[in-house]
Amino acid sequence: MKIPENEQKFSFLYRNSLSIVFLTLGIIFLCGQAVTGWHEYNQHLQEELHLPEIGFSNYLTSGHFLQATFENWESEFLQMALFILFTIFLRQIGSSESKGFDGEEEVDKEPSAHEDAPGPVKKGGFALKIYKYSLTLVMLLLFIACFAIHLHGSLKDYNLEQLANGKNTVSAGKYITESRFWFESFQNWQSEFISIAAIVFLSVYLRQKGSPQSKPVDAPHYKTGE
Repeated sequence: MKIPENEQKFSFLYRNSLSIVFLTLGIIFLCGQAVTGWHEYNQHLQEELHLPEIGFSNYLTSGHFLQATFENWESEFLQMALFILFTIFLRQIGSSESKGFDGEEEVDKEPSAHEDAPGPVKKGGFALKIYKYSLTLVMLLLFIACFAIHLHGSLKDYNLEQLANGKNTVSAGKYITESRFWFESFQNWQSEFISIAAIVFLSVYLRQKGSPQSKPVDAPHYKTGE
């Protein structure tokens, strides 16, 4: 990626600080989840299933960890994919998260192959057709991948409990129809969409000075867009 001359004076860390900070926080909290989940799971194995404890490395491939991790990730990617998609044609008057009502916006214009345009724009054809929708497509692919791993982990955890209780295991085809799996998904999905609704609506009336996710502090409530 070509860095404009006026931005080359800033360090790599400063230019990428938003991604770095959020990725670092994600890794820290994922590690915290893994350690605390490991202790909680071993307690569950001993006290409720009467099975021996497992080591930390084995826990990271256990159904308990995979299910807990990827059921959250799947909801995040689904939320972002649909938010990106719906903001193309849906509106909320006064929200900084919505496009305006009049005229064509910059994001609606057809791409032109200028000097600094991304490679697929310059190449054109099929590459450009895919690239124009690549953000939503990748988010949906990540959602599908996380959904599949969530299903695998939840099934693995469920079948372990079945065996520990002297019951038969079930197949993925059978388990995906069970209420337990969908409860795990829906409890996360609903929270993601409620949080999106909250930021869309609250940004109509509330402000945060300095944030691009907010309108200017002195902007009228009816102003739509950032």
